Amino acid sequence: MTDTITEQLSTCYSGVVHDILRAMGLRNFTLPHDITPLMPERTLCGPAFTIEGRPDDTADGHQTLLAWTGLLSKARAGHVWVSQPHTHDLAQMGELTAETLQKKGVLGCVLDGLARDTNFLLDIGFQTWRRGHTPKDVVGRWVPTATDVPIQIEDVRIEPGDYLLGDRDGMVRVPRALAEDVTMKSVEAMQTESKVRTAIMNGTDPQEAYLTYGKF
Repeated sequence: MTDTITEQLSTCYSGVVHDILRAMGLRNFTLPHDITPLMPERTLCGPAFTIEGRPDDTADGHQTLLAWTGLLSKARAGHVWVSQPHTHDLAQMGELTAETLQKKGVLGCVLDGLARDTNFLLDIGFQTWRRGHTPKDVVGRWVPTATDVPIQIEDVRIEPGDYLLGDRDGMVRVPRALAEDVTMKSVEAMQTESKVRTAIMNGTDPQEAYLTYGKF
């Protein structure tokens, strides 16, 4: 079931949320620009379910699949699967995984890594943010080390339950403790932007509109 913050925050766009976070004095909340959405026309928004792991070429294939399916069992409905695999060499999302997560009610995924089976991901509409693609999977090559722990994607620290909002322009992280306030301020900012837009379209000088509404 979609929570109220996810529902309201998903009506916003990443630029306005970025500006609110910046105005609140926050830093390091924008994910790297080369982590991009498979379906850029679709917004992904929700609280983070975090995963961390590491490459291991000595891992037993059977044991890696047991560990991977164990991860899937822990995934939470209404959340975004967010993975720090500590490798850009292996696919962290594929056909069966995406279908399983979607069936469980997971909203999409954000990977500091790669994906595969992308035609299938497109067919089922499972939004996947990733750095690229490869046919190489995790079997016998990668093991999970933790779930629901803070993870780091370059300079962005993501705590379990922090909110993520991503659209065609990029993705921002909203701290869980501030999510309600940031969402409210973002909605208000968009309403003010609409007033500025209307004023300018009706002939008001842009600088006058900015001075009147305090936003541009």
